[in-house]
Amino acid sequence: MSDTDVLQLRGGAKVDGNIDIKGSKNALPKIMVAAMLTEERCEIENVSWLSDTRTMTELIEASGGTVGRSTAGLSIEVSTLGVPDTTAMREFSGRSRIPVLTCGPALHRTGEAYISSPGGCTIGPRPVDFHLDVLRRLGAETVDVPGGIQLSATRLTGAKIELPFPSVGATEQFLLSACLADGDSELCNAAVEPEILDLITVLQKMGSLINVETNRAITVTGVKRLRGFTHRVIPDRLEAASWASLALATDGEITLDGVRQQDLATYLNTYRRAGGDFEASPDGTTIRFWRSQSMLRPLAVETSVHPGFMTDWQSPFVTALTQADGISVIHETVYEDRTGYVDALKALGANIGLFTECLGGTTCRFARGNHPHSIVVVGPTKLQGTELHVPDLRAGFSYLIAAAAANGVSTITGIDLLDRGYENLRGKMATVGIDFE
Repeated sequence: MSDTDVLQLRGGAKVDGNIDIKGSKNALPKIMVAAMLTEERCEIENVSWLSDTRTMTELIEASGGTVGRSTAGLSIEVSTLGVPDTTAMREFSGRSRIPVLTCGPALHRTGEAYISSPGGCTIGPRPVDFHLDVLRRLGAETVDVPGGIQLSATRLTGAKIELPFPSVGATEQFLLSACLADGDSELCNAAVEPEILDLITVLQKMGSLINVETNRAITVTGVKRLRGFTHRVIPDRLEAASWASLALATDGEITLDGVRQQDLATYLNTYRRAGGDFEASPDGTTIRFWRSQSMLRPLAVETSVHPGFMTDWQSPFVTALTQADGISVIHETVYEDRTGYVDALKALGANIGLFTECLGGTTCRFARGNHPHSIVVVGPTKLQGTELHVPDLRAGFSYLIAAAAANGVSTITGIDLLDRGYENLRGKMATVGIDFE
């Protein structure tokens, strides 16, 4: 364990300051994959230099492309695309779940691709079945090989596909694969998150023909070739909500610059319902967050796909609800194992419990799976500093929130995992006055 992987944080300090929000962690790497669809130069602005960005940079370079970095952002050119060997692809896939999305560009430009086990946070199984189904329906042939699946295709062709769940990853796979396929393709029950729409915007700039229907259907008419693009990545709504939750939990005040209010609409409504408040600039790119009352209100919250309450907002917001006066109920419906942070909150003194039943307003797909996916929080509880270890990205930030709200010192290990989603985390913590070393 490196020295940077351990953080000692003293709670109770006044949290107050401004944070700049850069490009979305969940949008930028997929846009980098899109650059692999063309031989022309691509320019990407508003870049967050995170671990997924580094992984995609190395993968593109291993595939024969070049990636340049400047103060403006990234420039990518893949005039000739090759497929890294399976050992390299397994290494990349072990670091991130993004490499599975390179199948479309690889199949279009080389006729072959490889899928290994996906990486990323430990928040429950992330099977590649949805990805494989999309690729097979578009005409890819698959063969099981040691450590993964080998794919091949002379030419991908249009198909009509329906997802059993609005999977973001499978929707991205469809878009990156169907845009150069022969004929028309349709994806029903597609994800329509802002990051998906940002990827569609990029693909349209490249020359794609893509329609998003009102019934969660996306239709794509394949084209023969795609051109380069210049694009500014949308701001990270996940990071924005994380810092806002910190202000809510600690009775602090944080101003976020570089955001988009419309992408945070559901979060902002929930924030106000809990007793927080905010003030947005006329264009919605700057928002100031604070508490509107001394004691927070308990809530019932259910996560869902966009435009619902994001699963990534859940753990930071639940941490703030430990300071609410009453009983809060949170029903997680997107990932079956996104509750790994609950034990840590218990160790800090929170009165919080996990349940396998669906305690929200709807019965979700995890109802019969014996997954602990509903949370009950009884507050307010004054948290006490303790020792914590970060299990995944969003849970890790919730630990920071809890430690900042707690009495005494907390020692947090595994903190380097947060660098996957929060650029210059320690600098931003210092900016808002968190007492740490």
